[in-house]
Amino acid sequence: MTVEEANRVLEEAELLVSAIEVMTAMDRMADDISAQLMGSKPIVCCVMNGGLIFAGQLLTRMKFPLEVDYVHATRYGDETRGGELSWLVAPHLEPRGRSVLLLDDILDEGVTLEAISRQYRNMGAREVLTAVLVDKRHDRKVFPGFRAEFTGIETVDRFLFGCGMDIRGFWRNLPGIHAVRSG
Repeated sequence: MTVEEANRVLEEAELLVSAIEVMTAMDRMADDISAQLMGSKPIVCCVMNGGLIFAGQLLTRMKFPLEVDYVHATRYGDETRGGELSWLVAPHLEPRGRSVLLLDDILDEGVTLEAISRQYRNMGAREVLTAVLVDKRHDRKVFPGFRAEFTGIETVDRFLFGCGMDIRGFWRNLPGIHAVRSG
């Protein structure tokens, strides 16, 4: 995608969630997470690359001791459709007996997030919780009823970008959440 094509995508996109709505959702999530994990010395793990912006902004809102880690697993790469799960970076911190909170930008089908959660459980984590900025409403989840423990915003089932979500590698840096126009 060229810069001109990326600019055109943004011009034609629909803003679904404003930057203020995103910040309000993160404030609420931080309060909920803090109430549940304060005192547990959790590992808070960012799922790269999508979770980077969400994690960076959410972490500054949590006011309790925690350790930060990251993993990098993807099904998308620079594509718009998910494929085979690819592990690029495994966990660094030892999770045995600890609470782990995974931070990711979006829960679409949940294949990646469920696989990472399973990996941490297999490594001996006491509990694995998930927090996502966006949960798409649809019936294609990895298994019926799959949800994150903490969700900022629920959206319609459209291709989204901004707040860490990209379109062919571009526009993760937008403060609001945009949807590609259909049709």
